[in-house]
Amino acid sequence: MQEIRSVLQERPIVAAKNEKGPLETPISAATADLPFASLADAEARAVPRENAGTCASAEDVRKHRDELQLTLQELTMPAYLVNNNFEVDWINQEAEDVIFRAGVARIQEAEGRNIFRLLLQNVLRGTGDQAGEELLSLHMKFFKARHEKTSLDKIWEGIGSAGLARLQTQYDQVDAAHGGLQESYISLLLADGTKQVYHVHAIVYREGVFFLYKQPEQSMEGIAQLLSSRGKIIQELLKKRLPTLVSFCVLVADLQDSVRICAELPPDEYFELINQIWRCMESTFKKYYGTYGKHAGDGMVYYFLKDNDADYVMNSIHCAAELREKMKELSNAWREKKRWFNELCLNIGINEGQEFFGMIPAAPAIEFTALGDSVNCAGRLSDFARGGSIWVTKNLLNRITADQRAEIRFGIRRIDQGAEILLENLFARIMDMIKPDHPKYPKFEDIATLTVTEIIGVR
Repeated sequence: MQEIRSVLQERPIVAAKNEKGPLETPISAATADLPFASLADAEARAVPRENAGTCASAEDVRKHRDELQLTLQELTMPAYLVNNNFEVDWINQEAEDVIFRAGVARIQEAEGRNIFRLLLQNVLRGTGDQAGEELLSLHMKFFKARHEKTSLDKIWEGIGSAGLARLQTQYDQVDAAHGGLQESYISLLLADGTKQVYHVHAIVYREGVFFLYKQPEQSMEGIAQLLSSRGKIIQELLKKRLPTLVSFCVLVADLQDSVRICAELPPDEYFELINQIWRCMESTFKKYYGTYGKHAGDGMVYYFLKDNDADYVMNSIHCAAELREKMKELSNAWREKKRWFNELCLNIGINEGQEFFGMIPAAPAIEFTALGDSVNCAGRLSDFARGGSIWVTKNLLNRITADQRAEIRFGIRRIDQGAEILLENLFARIMDMIKPDHPKYPKFEDIATLTVTEIIGVR
């Protein structure tokens, strides 16, 4: 295990041969997951060839490392990743068979893959109290390092009062597991009735905790390199993250008249504007826990996932309202800069739904996306909006409480005797706001029966 610790936490070493024996060349922590910081660095660190002595070149080191490097698919020992909500995001077949004895990857709802629910089901099914308690204790150490005890109440549904009491007892008994690498030994009762000791390596990443169960007699060759390459293993884990059926809000925002603005501005200024919009809005999305998604044009798509610690519906509404105010400031700045009369507007549509949510690998990054009609409806609402307005579905507002709804000013604008009036706390169908003979009617025919309202402001 010293091999893994030297790679992850201390000063990794590379041995170079000469006539006098091995030389230990320290590598800085910043470059611990690379053979060397660069080829030049490798050459500088290499021992000169003197007499008959030899030295491992950077290419030799890289080749040797690549030969040892494992991938997740090549792991033959139980392994899985739990996210910060302690839901299984990735798992291999060996872990399903040995640890859980269930098809975890087939569970669609994220809540159903909560690690404590899975383990309690395993314990109550008779896998052995001692083994079950050891597994609960192992994971509770990491939970305690990130969550208060009251957070356990949020997973009460599905485990019952007895299960909750067991988790609360474990929480009080264990010490929080801090640090990048934790090791422990655990004895598991296998399906055939025999017991097997496993050496458990648990590594904490920003995205969650990765667990690897190794039998003492199994080789460590290649495992240290795999676990030390944080960027590579997280990228691979995210690419293979299990698609999950989740409730979420999706916000789609488009710059009004972007084609005309693009035609009016020199190319460098247009890209300056678009980049400035993104930079200006990024902090707001982060503030309200928005997750970036894929968009075909120069607009924005962000997802607000249902989470135990955040109100995803209200977050999406507050985010949209703040985006609108920031866009007004940006519009004023560009009006002064260009001396034009254009008003920059970000038209926003928001919808709530339950869809399969996952990642699509795309160079050079991983894009989050949801499959289903929820995103399409939000996009169509963004097209429907004009003048920087915010439109949401009735379904979305039905997801919040009456007190929360009282904080939001919403309604439908009507023309009465030539004057525009706002009918507050009302909804309308798209087809009732656009007449069939209107030139844009065919564009919104697919959402004609969708019931929506305009968000005027948040009190």
